[in-house]
Formats: sequence, C-alpha cells, structure tokens
Amino acid sequence: MHLFPTWLDTLCSVALLLGALCSLTILIDVLRRPQHMAIMNFVWPICALFGIVFITWLYFRYGRSPQKESMLPTAHSHKPATAPPIAVGVATGTLHCGAGCALGDIVAEWLAFLTPGVAIAFGWHSLFDEKTYAIWTLDFVAAFAFGIVFQYFAIAPMRDLSLGRGIIAALKADSLSLTAWQIGMYCLMAVLQFVVFKHAFGHQAPVDSVEFWAAMQVAMIGGYLTSYPMNWWLIRAGIKERM
Repeated sequence: MHLFPTWLDTLCSVALLLGALCSLTILIDVLRRPQHMAIMNFVWPICALFGIVFITWLYFRYGRSPQKESMLPTAHSHKPATAPPIAVGVATGTLHCGAGCALGDIVAEWLAFLTPGVAIAFGWHSLFDEKTYAIWTLDFVAAFAFGIVFQYFAIAPMRDLSLGRGIIAALKADSLSLTAWQIGMYCLMAVLQFVVFKHAFGHQAPVDSVEFWAAMQVAMIGGYLTSYPMNWWLIRAGIKERM
C-alpha cells in the first residue's frame, strides 16, 4: 500500500541520503584526523545525520582537528590557538545532547517497531491511548541513557574524574539540556505527525517509511533550538564544560 505521494517519498529520500552522505564525509575525516576529545569522533557523524549541511559546515569550520604537522611549532607560527566564540562552544556542547537523543530515538523507535510489546510495557493501553506517547516515553529513557554516556566521556576526561563522580557530573550537565532537547523534538514531531501528515494524508508516518525519518530530522532541529539556550546557561554557570 502506497501511503504517501511519490514526490514526498523522493523529497524525504533525498533528505535522508544527504544526511547519510554528510555523516559519512565527517566520519572519514575524523578517522584521518581524530578529535582531541574522543567522544566527538562519534558526536559529529551522528549529528550530521539530521543537521546535514549546518553540522558539516560547523565541523569543517570549527570542529575539525588540525593535521599533525600543523600542530608542531615552526619558526613562522608563534600564535597560540584561540578558543572558538562562545556561541560555537555552546553549539558544540549542545551536540552532545543531539548525539545521545538521535541514537536513543533510533534504537527506541526500531525496538518498538520490531517488538510491539515494548510499547505496552511503556504505558500503551494502561497510561496512554495513543501508542506514540508510550514510544516517546521509551525514546526519552533511551535518549537519556545515551546522553549521559556521551556527556560522561566528555566531562570525566577533562576533569579527571572517577567513574562515580563522572556520572554525577554528567547527570548535572545533561539532565536539563537533554530534557530541553526532547521537549523541542517531541513538539515538532507532534506537529508533523498529528497535524501535517494526518490532515494532509489521513495518517501518521510509520517508522518504516522515509517520511518518518525525514520528519525526525526536522524534529531534531527543533530539539537543537530548544536545547541551545539551556546549554548556554549551563556553560555560563560552570555546570557544563565549554567545548
């Protein structure tokens, strides 16, 4: 059964392919030029899946590691490396939330699709009449878990923290920012699923459709926009590290 018009299938397929191409481009580059902070080797390619051109530009403009030769002092280079603008540091810090949320949502959505009983375990029929809300609960749990892992491997090495103290620091740094991300992502995904798709085409986009994942790309941008101010405050307050 063909759920959506061909033009929309094509448009969404192009968006997903472009995201995959940007992610692959960054992945190849970080393999050649590994990031100083190891976790960023994963963060940049994952975020490029939804951030596409913006994340690719941000990476090559501010995030790319220098070549080893350029890191060596020379007779003509005495200038110390300067930190990027605060706006860029906040943008990069926000991407930790994005990587955790993106990975968590991918895992949770496919898990719920392949194992329908998972949605019931997370409240479908008992807490929620709408299956989507139960899956979003699973999304949040998975995104939170992945987000804390990403944040731990950003903060613990920088502060030389033990496992326990590193997890506590990651929880402080990521709980509010990740929640802000998920709120923005859920709100935009709700508009796309319950308003745009349902009213225009008579049904939501299923997980195994290109429309669903293209909508998720757009929703992730919504998450970035709601999480960015929170990350700015957390970094200014010294709760989260500036990248």
